[in-house]
Formats: sequence, structure tokens, C-alpha cells
Amino acid sequence: MEVVGEPETETRALKPCLLRRNHSREQHGVAASCLEELRSKACDILAIDKSLAPVTLVLAEDGTIVDDDDYFLCLPSNTKFVALANNEKWAYSNSDGGTAWLSQESFDMDETDSGAGLKWKNVARQLKEDLSSIILLSEEDLQVLIDVPCSDLAQELCQSCITVQGLQNTLQQVLDQREEARQSKQLLELYLQALEKEGSILSKQQESSAGFSDDMDAVDAGTNRESPSGVTLTGQVLTALKEKPAPELSLSSQDLELVTKEDPRALAVALSWDVEKTETVQQACHQELSLRLQQVQSLRSLRSMSTRKSSPPGEPREPKRAKQEPA
Repeated sequence: MEVVGEPETETRALKPCLLRRNHSREQHGVAASCLEELRSKACDILAIDKSLAPVTLVLAEDGTIVDDDDYFLCLPSNTKFVALANNEKWAYSNSDGGTAWLSQESFDMDETDSGAGLKWKNVARQLKEDLSSIILLSEEDLQVLIDVPCSDLAQELCQSCITVQGLQNTLQQVLDQREEARQSKQLLELYLQALEKEGSILSKQQESSAGFSDDMDAVDAGTNRESPSGVTLTGQVLTALKEKPAPELSLSSQDLELVTKEDPRALAVALSWDVEKTETVQQACHQELSLRLQQVQSLRSLRSMSTRKSSPPGEPREPKRAKQEPA
């Protein structure tokens, strides 16, 4: 048995790989002939404590768990791996590709040029699949596509430069509309504050603030010892909620949905707000999310009607539509 096993290991060629730990950008080059050898070298090179076993190897690009030797051998050279110790979970990194964005602010501060390039390409592909997703993009995503050179974006979308220039103008209009809405809301808040100073709402506000002070004392006594770990929002979203005059306009639809699902009391502690103000912001996020979804549905309905009208009556596509409608 030993004689048969030795030539088998010798005939296997070494595969060059890249290794890193979770939440780390430092990569190590490793050559291994099998998955077990790569796992062993990961523990040594990355200084993983043996007590944290088992060590799981996942693809850095999308978090796919690699636990089969045959699959490992089929992977191309210089494939990036992330070593997860014990119960660690894979976290996306901007430098690895994919369609999600990393939530850690430290990674955002150190984002490389290649990561930024991947980001606008990912947003462009999302836009290519569904044009109505413009409404669901965050202000940051809109600005990324606006700043991309027209020729590069045209090549990525497989469109002419004239068409892409019109698209970028539309993106700029959407961005301007959100900024106008934010300014309008800010002016309205200033007007309401002026009314309060005149005394029309002062007495009611004093009564409510007295009630809230008792509630906040109770919250401080009961929950101040706890960290805001119960809140699943990223630091970037929490910063936007605290600093933006109209945060619901600057967040993506995915972030808006996460904000609306948070517990108001836990979110209030994380933001150092009272519960009433937190619920008001959550309601504004819910309304903005509903508005965007309605706009997307309207655009899709108009596009569907336009497609049906432009189709000649004798085209053989009608039977296909008749089969698709019941589905």
C-alpha cells in the first residue's frame, strides 16, 4: 500500500495558490499538491492556532467552501483562498470581485484602484440586466457610474457612446432630484423649528421631552451596559442616519430595507436618539423604499406594454408570451 501511494503523490504537480485570513488584505503565496497540504500550510503560514480547528478553505471571490480534492485540482493557478478557523464566517472583500460591497469602513478607506474598477463594473452589470434598477441604486453607486469615462461604460454595456452619454445624463438627473428632495426636506425642518421657537409647539414639546427623559433614563439604566451589537447595520449606514439631513435619499434600497427591519429601541441606543425620532426615520425609510419599488414596477409595466405594441402581429413570439403569462 505504501509503494502504491508514493508515486501517486509524486506525480501530482504543485498548484500555486494565494492565502489570506478573514478580514485581512495580506496575501501569502503557497504551492500545494492537494487540499490537505494547502490546509496544513495555511495553519503554519497564517499562524492559526491548532485549537481553532477545523480550518475551512473558501474561495475569496464568493465564499465557496472547497472541501474536495478533485475540485481543488480543477481550480486555476493562483486561485485566492481565505482560511476560516473554527466558526468564522467568510466576509466579502472589494479586492476579490463579486457583486456585494464590503461593510467594514477600514476596507473602504484602503480600497485600491482595482477594487474601485470592479465596483463600477459590478454596478454597470446590474444596470445592464435591468435598467429600472437605477431607482434602487444608492447615491454613491450613481456617482460611480457618472464618473466613469463614457467610452469605458459603453464598452461594458455594449452600447454606443451616444446612448451611454444619455444614460449618464439620466443618472445625473436622478442624483440631482434626490439632492433637491433632501434640501426641500431640510428647509421644511427649519421652518418647523422656527414655528417651535415662536411658541406654537413649545408647550407640547416640553411635555413630551419630560416624558422622554424618563424613558431615556430607564433605557440608560437597563441597556446602557449593552453594546449596540443587536443592530445589524454597518457603521457606514449608522453614520448616514446620524449625519445626513435626509438619510433615506442617500441609502440604497437594500440598506433602507435593513433600517426598517431594525428594532426601534435597539436602533435608538445605537444612534443615541430617542425612540420617537428613530421611528420617524424608519418610517421615512419605509416610504422611500415603497416609492422606489412602485417606480420600478411602473417602469417595467411601461416597458412590457411598449414591447407588446412594437411587436408585429404575425411574429411567432405571441405563442411564447401566451405560455409565459400563466407562469
